[in-house]
Amino acid sequence: MHKLKYRRDIALGDALAAHMAQYVRELNWGFDMIVPIPLGRKRYKERGYNQVAMIAKPLALALGVEFAPKALARRKETRSQVGLSKQERRENVNGAFQAGAGVNGKTILVMDDVATTGSTLSSSAEALFSSGAKDVYALTVARALPHHGLKHV
Repeated sequence: MHKLKYRRDIALGDALAAHMAQYVRELNWGFDMIVPIPLGRKRYKERGYNQVAMIAKPLALALGVEFAPKALARRKETRSQVGLSKQERRENVNGAFQAGAGVNGKTILVMDDVATTGSTLSSSAEALFSSGAKDVYALTVARALPHHGLKHV
């Protein structure tokens, strides 16, 4: 993930999606679309791409479902979650997302790169449900170990 996220190795998106496709099929969740967690404007401008979308798009193609990168938007810029406690992470992303009308009645797979506390996924799911999503599943590529990037308070 580090190479994809910080070293611009965007070909890793396709490789990771290819490895994830069979696993996601076996989950048998039956979702209508894949929605990547959106980056804030500043981070997108710095990086030039959304690393999650680089995995979510080929995964959606492999699974034959809609890729919906604009179904979820950032309502507010948030600071990096790295180094924040669980409570600080929750507060940082509280109300950070807004979903569009295109999710109404749909079953959504929301996707992020790394889960540490689940705060980002939870906040995004709340936004999707508020806009009428029927069900929301969450998928990440990796799970951070408790001592990585989480301040213990």
